Amino acid sequence: MRKIWIILLCLCGVSTLSAQETLSEQELRQENLQQFQKLAQVYRYLMGLYVDDVEMKPVVEGAIRGMLEELDPHSAYLDAEEMRGVTESFEGEFSGIGVEFNVLRDTIIVVNTIAGGPAERVGVRANDRIVRIDTLQAVGMTRTEVPKHLRGKTGTKVEIDVVRHGTPGQLHFVIVRDRIPLNTVDAAYRVGDDIGYIKVNRFGHTTMDEFREGYRKMGRPQKMILDLRGNGGGLLEQAIEMAGFFLPRGATIVSTEGRAIPASSFRAQANGEDLTGGLVVLIDESSASASEIVSGAIQDWDRGVIIGRPSFGKGLVQRQIGLSDGSAVRITVARYHTPSGRVIQRPYENGKRREYYLDHLRRYDDAVRDSLDARAPEFRTLRTGRIVYGGGGIRPDILVEADTTGYSDYYAELIRRGVVAEFVNDWLDRSRDSLSRAFPTFESLDAGFEPSGELLGKLADLGAKRGVNFDKKGFEISSRLMGVQLKALAAQRLFGMEAYFRVINPRLSPAYRQAVALLQAWDQRGKPLLDLKK
Repeated sequence: MRKIWIILLCLCGVSTLSAQETLSEQELRQENLQQFQKLAQVYRYLMGLYVDDVEMKPVVEGAIRGMLEELDPHSAYLDAEEMRGVTESFEGEFSGIGVEFNVLRDTIIVVNTIAGGPAERVGVRANDRIVRIDTLQAVGMTRTEVPKHLRGKTGTKVEIDVVRHGTPGQLHFVIVRDRIPLNTVDAAYRVGDDIGYIKVNRFGHTTMDEFREGYRKMGRPQKMILDLRGNGGGLLEQAIEMAGFFLPRGATIVSTEGRAIPASSFRAQANGEDLTGGLVVLIDESSASASEIVSGAIQDWDRGVIIGRPSFGKGLVQRQIGLSDGSAVRITVARYHTPSGRVIQRPYENGKRREYYLDHLRRYDDAVRDSLDARAPEFRTLRTGRIVYGGGGIRPDILVEADTTGYSDYYAELIRRGVVAEFVNDWLDRSRDSLSRAFPTFESLDAGFEPSGELLGKLADLGAKRGVNFDKKGFEISSRLMGVQLKALAAQRLFGMEAYFRVINPRLSPAYRQAVALLQAWDQRGKPLLDLKK
């Protein structure tokens, strides 16, 4: 009961803009108090009068979710289990056995083992099928159930049985759980002699440590591609630190303003490690929040060139308030502004979340985007004074549409039905050892291996067995794309996630190729990376 009153007291101050406009402050406080009392009355009546005993936890959680859904699209409630997952993703580690897995046709398949992790140390291999966890039958477990059994306290044991291609019977492993890193940097590699590429998938507590390690591993390249495509954001302090890596001391990175908290600005605290090298930032429609803070600061200070597609437009600041049972509410308290004054958040209406996300999809229709661009407010960058646009999200300096020439309904169906994932697992079951012998390094695989027409035909055959009718035209349209993705997945299984991007980027990403070409053509003799002044 005490928990309920705490929640209600936290929320009773929420009011709508229309109420603020029509009532005096005193009347507004009175109105809010009446609403709080009404909510408490309903709770008491349910407890005292309802025909059956009421389990109040789901009722209260539903009420909290309902209240927050009447506000902006990013205020949210997270139950205790959701909070555990969020905490792990931000902390950058969890305790478990150290495997990446997938569930195909009711079977847990080890996709990869974490290098040096507990599973690898005892001999678990990629493509092993986990059929038992401790005393539990693992066949038929869902993706959400598996981590509950494989994860646990550091130092505790878990026993698994696996089936391995070419080995009779089942193999039994006893694994001692340990801390497992959750990497936020997927790849950091050299493109030619003087261009570095770093792919960041989210902003967690370890992001800048990983980023700096990748930067130094590459030998501090003179030119950089920072890939924030698909990065939905994360921790503000990590975004500020990343932008500060490229900006001089004192440069404003982002500012916030809200009704109940003081306005504030966040600045680079010291000169960044890379102040003069050529810089390209890649973004797309899934780049949001912290990604937009970084790319907006880079753009406003004319520090680098933004290439790709307009970002999501998530610029609301949430304060996360923990509740007594491990759950939490995230309440929007402010808005983010880029250094030039642009509001990152795109327009929305309170309570209309579905329309908000549908509008996000519509923004990438050419006609709608042209209309939005025509109405977008203009701002000036802080060094050269060139025009950049507000109205929500970050608009790239160079717009590069996604390459969809190799996509077909046929190939999309193979992916949706899980045929491609199943085929890769079965193929690598049979071929992993021979591929490893033939291609002992990534460079040898990249230069010497191309999936054959026969191999693609076997993929189509499996699709037919799984109910995806063969479409000759669709197969011809997508054959090159299928070949590249099979090669990339093979590289990932043999050499890790970085190898996947080293295959995919130069072959399937026009934005990446544009970034490489721009940096290759750039000389460092005091010239801007690209003349974008308007």
